[in-house]
Amino acid sequence: MTEPEPKNFFNRLVGLVSSKPDTPEEKRSELLATLRQGKLEGVLDSDALSMIEGVFQVSELSVKDILLPRAQIDWVDISDPIEKIIPQVILAAHSRFPVFESNRDNVIGILLAKDLLRHSTEKDFDLREWLRPAVFIPESKRLSVLLKDFRSNRNHLAIVVDEYGGVAGIVTIEDVLEQIVGDIEDEHDIDDEADNIVLMSDGRYRVRGMTSFEQINEVFETSFDEDDIDTIAGLVIHQIGRVPKRGEVIVLNGLQCEIQRADPRQIHILIIQKSPLEA
Repeated sequence: MTEPEPKNFFNRLVGLVSSKPDTPEEKRSELLATLRQGKLEGVLDSDALSMIEGVFQVSELSVKDILLPRAQIDWVDISDPIEKIIPQVILAAHSRFPVFESNRDNVIGILLAKDLLRHSTEKDFDLREWLRPAVFIPESKRLSVLLKDFRSNRNHLAIVVDEYGGVAGIVTIEDVLEQIVGDIEDEHDIDDEADNIVLMSDGRYRVRGMTSFEQINEVFETSFDEDDIDTIAGLVIHQIGRVPKRGEVIVLNGLQCEIQRADPRQIHILIIQKSPLEA
């Protein structure tokens, strides 16, 4: 069997880039088709192709497509006593927190957990003095532009505002990068299979997308059993015919499934509870 010749693939790629199809969309479509053919020929591996596709997707998506909705943000109220804020920050285990005053549309800064935990025991500690400036961006901002801004300004989190100036949510540099490389798990993300389903303090469950029907049925007393589907993420995608966006809610046989983390290719984390209509 003759080995594929990378030169032939790259010649086709260069020829396509230098050609002039009718529209940029056509060129993008043809370029992706050529890259996928390169994978079939063994020139590109799956990971490389997936990242290239992610780059194209980032150029097409806006902040609104991936933001974390305001209802899911772990907020810090500047009026709360420090004795209440510290346990809240420790429990949430984030590195950055939006801080508001009076109402959640009035964000006055960003609190870094390391600043709080390092300086809160100092005499006359004033939380306001340790807030970092908040960066505000519109929902319509393109992800490719946002990523460039994050890198040049060395920011990691931005507050997303809607057309009326209210806070719609937040977006982080990790959220943008995950559109390219897929889910980036850190030491606080779900890892062990035993932690695929985690009960949260509000009574809802944080569920990993790859959780099997067997685990779902055991915890939620359901009876999911699909011949061609093994996971809760696969069932959600099959049900609606596409990969849902963050913040979308899908009801499956009495379970209300809210998408907490997803990229254009797969669902990573869901928040699940019994549907109010079924409870």
